[in-house]
Amino acid sequence: MKAFTYERVKTPAEAAASARHKPGAKFIAGGTNLLDLMKLEIETPSHLIDVNGLALDKIEPTDDGGLRIGALVRNTDLAADPRVRRDYAVLSRALLAGASGQLRNQATTAGNLLQRTRCPYFYDTNQPCNKRLPGSGCAALEGFSRQHAVVGASKACIATHPSDMAVAMRLLDAVVETVNPDGKVRKIPVADFYRAPGNTPHLENALSTGELITAVTLPPPLGGTHIYRKVRDRASYAFALVSVAAVVQPDGSGRVALGGVAHKPWRLEEADAEVVHGAKGVYERLFASAKPTPENEFKLILAKRTLASVLTEAKG
Repeated sequence: MKAFTYERVKTPAEAAASARHKPGAKFIAGGTNLLDLMKLEIETPSHLIDVNGLALDKIEPTDDGGLRIGALVRNTDLAADPRVRRDYAVLSRALLAGASGQLRNQATTAGNLLQRTRCPYFYDTNQPCNKRLPGSGCAALEGFSRQHAVVGASKACIATHPSDMAVAMRLLDAVVETVNPDGKVRKIPVADFYRAPGNTPHLENALSTGELITAVTLPPPLGGTHIYRKVRDRASYAFALVSVAAVVQPDGSGRVALGGVAHKPWRLEEADAEVVHGAKGVYERLFASAKPTPENEFKLILAKRTLASVLTEAKG
């Protein structure tokens, strides 16, 4: 791990301003992803800004009947909150599927959204990776790609986003709240938060330099039946090959979002419109532009079967 300087801040605006004035700075909260990347020298921040002292660890009701989740709310506390379990059950289930208890005790809401890919070539500094070193190439294209994206990828990167929580947040139309170094507040729908890889896969989200996530807001509850189904290589603490988050109403309408198949939680509104008709139409619209590798083509079959199973269960 390379040497770095460290500071604690008292306000979100102070944190953002510090990040602007110190090139190479990173925010640290739970550190469940950042510290691992620092040990491998994939992330080499020159300065760490500890945001744990900020008052961003509350879950509060909003005026319109939704919930505002502070950026520092721990995953364990979010999953166990009675309001989340009652009104946003798909989020609670996604969090519980996402990691071990020890990690959930430390990981934060913002950190979960910002965690980086688990592509083995991203983690191996001896291999080319455009996400780690722009312009170096993508070893996964001709390498071991079983875990990689089947839709939404590019010739520069086929990595997937690892977060389970983000899939549920996308399903629920969550909004990310931020503050920038000038103290200005911004609201970014999760639908617009993650960037497509294109030719710049190292630019993973919509945040600007120094911009700090302060909260995630959920709209009023959707009602209906909530399901999160995660298919993985082993039952405990593994990243999804395919995951399906779904909310289905009594009339058969609903919405779905998938994890493990793209660079971001994968949801298309035109696919949601097909939920009432069954899984076939949903699948066809979600994967109309799929470009799997020979090693991960099985994900398409897995996604189709998992969608069918989840929607059948949700409709009783």
